Amino acid sequence: MIVVTTPTGQIGSKVVSDLLAANADVRVIVRDGDKLPEDVRAAVDVITGSHGDAPVLARALDGADAMFWVTPPDTSQTLEETYLDFTRPAVDAIRQHGVRRVVTITALGRGTRWQDMAGLVSASVGMVDLLMSSGAALRGLAMPSFMENTARQIGVMKDKGLFFGPIDPDKNLPITATRDMGAAAARVLLDDRWTGQEELALLGPEDLSFNDQAAIISEVTGREIRYQQIGWGQFKQQFLDRGATESFAQAYVDMYRAKNDGIDNLAKRRADLRAPTTFRQFAEAQIKPALAG
Repeated sequence: MIVVTTPTGQIGSKVVSDLLAANADVRVIVRDGDKLPEDVRAAVDVITGSHGDAPVLARALDGADAMFWVTPPDTSQTLEETYLDFTRPAVDAIRQHGVRRVVTITALGRGTRWQDMAGLVSASVGMVDLLMSSGAALRGLAMPSFMENTARQIGVMKDKGLFFGPIDPDKNLPITATRDMGAAAARVLLDDRWTGQEELALLGPEDLSFNDQAAIISEVTGREIRYQQIGWGQFKQQFLDRGATESFAQAYVDMYRAKNDGIDNLAKRRADLRAPTTFRQFAEAQIKPALAG
């Protein structure tokens, strides 16, 4: 039995679909079961509730061999509440129910000089440390930024032909599509031979700058799109305006500063764990139809 958290999320939904395609026994933890596609709901064991709650985890992990764990960022709380306090009940439940293997999504940056001062990256490293303390075998799939982060700015692309961010326009960085993260997680979960605890970098096939992304979007869509760098203060204020706590807003600033300084550039691509989607393919599939709509 494989337990999947965040089964309606961008990554978790792909994990579920790939596990079901491989005829795995799947149990999901979901706040609202009606958000699951009907065919998925019929094929999995559904535990309703939050995977941050001990009683919910007790029901979900009973008889489970493996778990896919994602901590959903809650910008209305502090970093410690969101990443560490939320994860602690899972650590106890993993021990109590003898779950052998845990796969989680984390961020690049462990072991670098930025590890303890990179906001969400630092919180993610702390979350993985907690999960490791359970004693279960663990694989942390370490990600750079997602391609979907650019796609979230479709509205402003339509209105102004721009998308924004605080990163240097010419800074080359790795990026990954969430569907590749989900596919990799499913592959690791389906392989029950591994032991030990390890983080694995999962990088897309190319490093690109935001100017590169803008050029690709323009070529794919036939519409001129430009990237515009904004200041750190403006970037932080965007999160505050959306209701984020001071802790979370500053954490985004700290993470993106670390990315701008090169935290993601130290990871090496692995031949045995691939994220094959190029940004051009992503733009064709996701951004082009959204801009045309």
